[in-house]
Amino acid sequence: MRHAKVEYQGRVRTVTIGPDDLPISDDGAVLDVTALRWLPASGGTMFGVALNYRSLLEARLPEFHQPPYQKPPEKPVLFIKTSNTRNAHQGTVARPQGERLQPGPALGVVIGRRASRVSEQDALDYVRGYTVVNEFSLPEDSYYRPAIKAKCRDGFCALGPWWVDRDDIANPHDLTLTLTVNGVEKQRGSTADLIRPIPRLIAELSEFMTLNEGDVLITGTPPGRVDVSEGDQVDTTIESIGTLRNLIVTDHGGEAKQ
Repeated sequence: MRHAKVEYQGRVRTVTIGPDDLPISDDGAVLDVTALRWLPASGGTMFGVALNYRSLLEARLPEFHQPPYQKPPEKPVLFIKTSNTRNAHQGTVARPQGERLQPGPALGVVIGRRASRVSEQDALDYVRGYTVVNEFSLPEDSYYRPAIKAKCRDGFCALGPWWVDRDDIANPHDLTLTLTVNGVEKQRGSTADLIRPIPRLIAELSEFMTLNEGDVLITGTPPGRVDVSEGDQVDTTIESIGTLRNLIVTDHGGEAKQ
């Protein structure tokens, strides 16, 4: 099943998503889509993993062999999208004036219960479901140390429109991701290209930090990030899950609007 968080008639509700992507309340009534506001699919901490696509790693190998590191990262390159970055389906994303802005399609793994020192074998038992993530960022100079200034601007992490139950996704490691800008495909990848699969990521993270219900693991972005500008409509689609839509606006120094 598919589930979403929405604000409707002044109340925050968790609803199921029925045929034609229509939200249905607990009493079976179909909600008026024009009268609701989509909310981020989950409210927990958002953990990002950089450089987790094999094709991306291979494309950057020459620079990784340059000083000072002279080799690719051996451990997961982790970062956190802070709470101010959380955004939703149909939310606006503000491009900082004078900066380049790049969307990043990614599969989001929603944690279903407290996970500490979980084995790879048991890791998927701790997953509630999967959602679509667009992990916006300014261009980054280094994959070794993801920059807070590049990744943690207001509204820079959209999640939604909903999450799909874990058991409804037959193989989360064989899903196609696409990103379109104004209807034109700009980026495509597949979770089959992940270097570290989901169970391994959960095991490695939970070895030194506790993951809690509602936390989201952003599994990585495929190669081919593109720049977007004011007025662009950015759609992030993951096979069997759905399409997350955001609009790029001018940054006037205020907060991002959902």
